[in-house]
Amino acid sequence: MFSLNVYKRIINLVSRSKVSVIGALLVSILLPVLLISIGFDSLGLIENPYFGFLLYVVMAPLLVLGILLLIFGTFFSRGGEEIGTYTVEYLKEQLSRPGRYTRIRRLLYFTVAITLVLVFVVGLASYSSFRYTSSSQFCGQFCHNVMQPQYTAYRNSPHSRVSCVECHLGKDADWAERSRFTGLKQLWAVATDSYPRPILPPITALRPGRKTCEQCHLPEKFHGSRLYTRERFLADEKNTRVRTVILMKVGSGDIEGRVAHGIHWHVSESQQVYYRAADHDREIITEVRQVEKGRKDVVYTRIPGIDGGTAETGKGELRKMDCIDCHNRPTHIFLPADEALDRKLAANTISPYLPYIKRQALEVIKKEYPSREVARVEISRGLQNWYRDNYPDLIDNNPNLFERSVQGVIDAYMDNVFPAMRVTWGTYRNNLGHSKGAGCFRCHGKLREAATGRVISDDCNLCHVILAENEKQPEIIKSLKGVIE
Repeated sequence: MFSLNVYKRIINLVSRSKVSVIGALLVSILLPVLLISIGFDSLGLIENPYFGFLLYVVMAPLLVLGILLLIFGTFFSRGGEEIGTYTVEYLKEQLSRPGRYTRIRRLLYFTVAITLVLVFVVGLASYSSFRYTSSSQFCGQFCHNVMQPQYTAYRNSPHSRVSCVECHLGKDADWAERSRFTGLKQLWAVATDSYPRPILPPITALRPGRKTCEQCHLPEKFHGSRLYTRERFLADEKNTRVRTVILMKVGSGDIEGRVAHGIHWHVSESQQVYYRAADHDREIITEVRQVEKGRKDVVYTRIPGIDGGTAETGKGELRKMDCIDCHNRPTHIFLPADEALDRKLAANTISPYLPYIKRQALEVIKKEYPSREVARVEISRGLQNWYRDNYPDLIDNNPNLFERSVQGVIDAYMDNVFPAMRVTWGTYRNNLGHSKGAGCFRCHGKLREAATGRVISDDCNLCHVILAENEKQPEIIKSLKGVIE
């Protein structure tokens, strides 16, 4: 057939350039492989994060490179002039001879079809590449050891169904581009093994809380007070369970004409709060400024002699207070050892019926281990040896209960400690409240107004009322039976 001769001629012209041959080989090999692989990925048949990297970050760009080499080698490298001349002469001849239109139409259809297929594949690969590099799987699992602590904490957090990019990139073009550029630097740091251990919190690189948290949580809608119950287990023989019940004054910003009050007074628009910090971690607050429309600003400065009191006022960025100044770890939450065990005991993952399990678990998980693998073995060995020496009949009669509890202790460690990244108990501070760090007391009780000498109050009742503290059977729970149990 005449058309077959045309195709042979084109193949012959392509083969005359090494560049186009390389491009043709890349396209012919990668195109079917890429289409099949994208199908597997779309169906969720392969969950390995490195499969996505190979598919979208390696194979897809290579396919595009192959197409470019094929075009360049055919039209601009050796043989380019011949195919150009041939194509023009061929089209003139076919269009001028009667009966030839059908054949050339088939050739055009074939060319257009091939072009559309390549455009579709390239477009699909480009979109899939963008989607993959924006996925939580890529963020948390591709650089496995580096982001393992953050990804583990993310999976255990209340925001585990919110993708990483929702907070770290968002939909704003400026923040998205800034984060992509930062990501390139981070990839270089991983490739050259120059990343910090532990990974530093991106304090200055986070999008404002108004553009992240408040897309779901509206301070204007927070109001009233809420009961909060916390269970703890004492490190005694019976692992005695005690409860603390607190009435949290959640308060609100400005809503329906009401005056801002309670904890969320801090994010009121009518009485805005600004502050300066003397350190990168914003732990040492040197100045607080209360700005209210129509009134003179009220300025509080650090009291001399208190931690960081010698820091010069006016130094550092004046920052408007928002959600993450208190909720600085809303997702990547690392618990203290005591609380991590309490949660496992409350969920009965660790059985509170094992004598001294809280005390012994604290002892083994607070030790330093060179790796998580060693920790897993040593924690199990330490608990088994102690209980075999002191309660052999108990573990012989309840092997499943004991094994489950040992695994619960190991899980408490594995969720929070990562020796390779130098993440241990207390590495990351949480500013929510004041039980795990300075928190509220970064400002309260440490700054005063120069004109009046009035100190920012550190009265506990400003934010909450303690109804019961570490009691076995709090009366308030009996009164509210069925409400908070």
